[in-house]
Amino acid sequence: MEVIEFHLDPSSGVATYLQLVQQVHQALQLGLLEPGDRLPTAAQVVASLAINPNTVLKAYRDLEREGLVRARPGLGTFVVGQLPRTDPAAQEKFRRSMSTWLRSAREAGLAIEEIEAIYRTAVRNCLTEGVA
Repeated sequence: MEVIEFHLDPSSGVATYLQLVQQVHQALQLGLLEPGDRLPTAAQVVASLAINPNTVLKAYRDLEREGLVRARPGLGTFVVGQLPRTDPAAQEKFRRSMSTWLRSAREAGLAIEEIEAIYRTAVRNCLTEGVA
């Protein structure tokens, strides 16, 4: 069963194949993907995102080198590894907090693009605090 649907952010500045790799990492860390789960085929990803098949294959090769997935000819690409997960209760607490914040931003009349810009700026500022 496939449990991940990839999406792309062309404005992120992150290479397409890396966005796919990062999404698998995030899904593993959040417990959305687990060993035994099947990733979409390259053809399915190409059809849904309109990207080059080699981009998908590169992402899957990187994940395979990391020991996170394994291709089974004729069957698909399956998750075989795991990444450290945070506490599900902590995840839920912050997901609820973020949902409240997003609703407030929309009610204040902010457009999605503005909300994304605020979020990205806050993340960037938070991650660079304390960096000399």
